[in-house]
Amino acid sequence: MGRLIIVGGRVIDPSQQVDRVTNLLIEDGKIVGLDAVPRGDEETINATGKIVCPGLIDMHVHLREPGGEEDETIATGTLAALSGGFTTVACCPNTDPPIDTQAAVHFVFERAARADHCHVAVIACVSKNREGKELAEIGQLVEAGAVAFSDDGSPIANADLMRRAFQYCLMFDKPILSHAEIPELTAGGVMHEGLVSLILGLQGMPAAAEDAMVARDIALAESTGGRLHVMHVSTMGSVQAIRRAKARGVRVTAEVTPHHFTLTDEALRSFDSNFKVNPPLRSREHVDALIEGLVDGTIDVIASDHAPHAKEKKLQELDRAPFGVVGLETTLSLVIMRLIEPGHLTWSQAIEKMTVNPARILGLNKGTLAPGADADVTIIDPELRWQVEPEELLSKSKNTAFAGWHMKGRAVTVIVGGRVKFRR
Repeated sequence: MGRLIIVGGRVIDPSQQVDRVTNLLIEDGKIVGLDAVPRGDEETINATGKIVCPGLIDMHVHLREPGGEEDETIATGTLAALSGGFTTVACCPNTDPPIDTQAAVHFVFERAARADHCHVAVIACVSKNREGKELAEIGQLVEAGAVAFSDDGSPIANADLMRRAFQYCLMFDKPILSHAEIPELTAGGVMHEGLVSLILGLQGMPAAAEDAMVARDIALAESTGGRLHVMHVSTMGSVQAIRRAKARGVRVTAEVTPHHFTLTDEALRSFDSNFKVNPPLRSREHVDALIEGLVDGTIDVIASDHAPHAKEKKLQELDRAPFGVVGLETTLSLVIMRLIEPGHLTWSQAIEKMTVNPARILGLNKGTLAPGADADVTIIDPELRWQVEPEELLSKSKNTAFAGWHMKGRAVTVIVGGRVKFRR
């Protein structure tokens, strides 16, 4: 594999509180260290004017395989991840069949190895067949390599099942990733319940449906000592509840998606199904609360919730079209444009929420440029201008909420295990 040196870049590694212009040396797939001097026998990458950081980690991705290959495959999804600057993604288990057996976990690992793009961590089901009735074989799934548990796409409505899941996962120190929603309150809904849904005459999904479930899950995590991670937080009430829980010492973490901190329910005035997501795009006061949660550390992680759907599915009427948008290839630019440039987050704070924090939550030995670490590195050109053209995205599906947007900043080189896997 040899030696590789990245010269002249602004190296930002929140895990070591590093933020300075220097060189980074990689040898035999591992990080050697900073401040290296070229010897002349290594491959050299000139990163002048660019950001060099640990490989980005997206802990909430839907790769659809098996069963949804018309939407995405592990090969196409991991290629899209590289394009977005991600060296590790964690895939959700709402496939067909779901990832609730050791064989299903091994299938994902095998397909990811065959694609040989980026690392894939596996999130397995909390309940068998994601039906919310009976716990999956948690211990066997951990043994197979699952890093966390979730029935994402379906909330775990049965409180007793959720409580036992916390107790069981505690034995293995694995988090439960909660899709927080009370289904009885959102049944038939297509967008946020509020003034816009009233004007448009569309069935709403109230913020209370998320708030109440987040409160329940926090109470169960607190009573059991279990680890809760709240996926795709979208409401002011959720942010406030998580903030209070953290202050009490509850083992809770949270993530937000770029579409939730960028867009509002006003987007649905277009009746474009590419703005139909679950949880729904909320009103401005909720968006402001999410940004505040990112700023004060209540929200630990930025994740894409990459949810690809084939074009013919999204072309259906709004009430029939599936929820979800692709996000792997636009996340980094939106973080730069909507969080870093306005001054909400520093580069180091933003990178922390996309590297070391998700790695810590999932128990991955990733997200750092410390000597001896795997050489997963993302090089970002913060000034690169580009326009989102759906047909040019590398994801198999093109259901982006940002078609036509002029973006700033993009990953230009992505290194996985010491090998250059992607160049812009």
